[in-house]
Amino acid sequence: MFFLFDFANYFKMLGLAWNEKVPKARYRYLAVLLIAVPITSTFHAICFFLDGIFYPDLRKVNVEEPIFMVGHARSGTTLTHRLLSQDGGRFSSFLLYELYFPSLIQKKVIRWIARFDEEHWRGLLAGQVQAWEEWRYGRMRNMHSMGLTQPEEDDIVLYWSMAAGFWITKMPYMGDLDFYAMNDWTPRKRRRYNNFYRECVRRQLYLNGTQLIHLSKNPMYSGRVASLIEAFPDCKIIVNVRNPYETIPSLMSLMRGGWKGMGWDDAQQAETLSILADQSFDTYLHPIEALDANPNTKAAIIDYRDLTSDPAATIEKLYSDLDLPMTEEYREVLAQQGKRERKHNAKHEYSLDQFGLKADEIRTRLDVLFDRFGWEDEAPVAGGGDSPAVIEVTPDV
Repeated sequence: MFFLFDFANYFKMLGLAWNEKVPKARYRYLAVLLIAVPITSTFHAICFFLDGIFYPDLRKVNVEEPIFMVGHARSGTTLTHRLLSQDGGRFSSFLLYELYFPSLIQKKVIRWIARFDEEHWRGLLAGQVQAWEEWRYGRMRNMHSMGLTQPEEDDIVLYWSMAAGFWITKMPYMGDLDFYAMNDWTPRKRRRYNNFYRECVRRQLYLNGTQLIHLSKNPMYSGRVASLIEAFPDCKIIVNVRNPYETIPSLMSLMRGGWKGMGWDDAQQAETLSILADQSFDTYLHPIEALDANPNTKAAIIDYRDLTSDPAATIEKLYSDLDLPMTEEYREVLAQQGKRERKHNAKHEYSLDQFGLKADEIRTRLDVLFDRFGWEDEAPVAGGGDSPAVIEVTPDV
């Protein structure tokens, strides 16, 4: 299997970077696209090709009954993924550093270096990495817990293929770049993406254990559930849901915070955020519609209120819905973990008005889900005059 590289996306991104009006952003984009991408992607492509030569058994690895977790960002996907990952010996997931190094050879070399460092250098290298990790991710952990050795979103494995939605956090040209609506792509393009993604998962299973179940957490994949079922007919789907009055402004605040560093003016940010808001409605609707259209696909829907109030019972029901047996050891782990999660009560405040969002529009466009999940009683109270309604949002940890 050859390394995927989306040349069409790459040249489109080059054109957008070349015409970027903000000098700081323009120079940064061009440096990454003209220098970092060719060097890094070529390196990955070589290693990816060599995997098949050095590990011929790789082709025998099957990706069976993978579990894909989707849902709007800030809806509890990270918490659900963390709880499921506590079930030792059952699931396999990508760690963040492994997503940036998709080749099996690369992963094995990195693990060998880590062992050598621990045995011979007393963790000197690990200390340097942890210091960098704290500098890079420490300031955002109140919003989203992130670290090189923590499970992260599978979408990032496509980053150096110029095929990951994560690029939008770097180059927020929503409306010009489409990493989301896979269901609208040509069948050939969908197959290319999903076949490469399968190969990446295959390598991870080879590394972690072929008897394990691949567990994927991807809010970005909320727009491609139908395509995932098409590519992985035996897959299982988990959909996290949470009141959109909370999740949509939370996501916008998170994204805008990153875009400000690019020097974009308020008008550019507002236009991009408007497209992001419109995409949010599909993020809520598509997974439910896809599951309704595929009744034979095993699925579980996780309500954020249940997840945070009684995580053990919520995960127990999830296991039942997905026909997964639960051990007594894992039940005990859940009970202890649930006590810790309930202590987490950090809050952030967001206003619908500050992002140009209207509660009535959200209610109208997602009326089916409001009725289904009983969100009506949680609607924000409209502010008067210059004081917008404020919503307290618990971070998706």
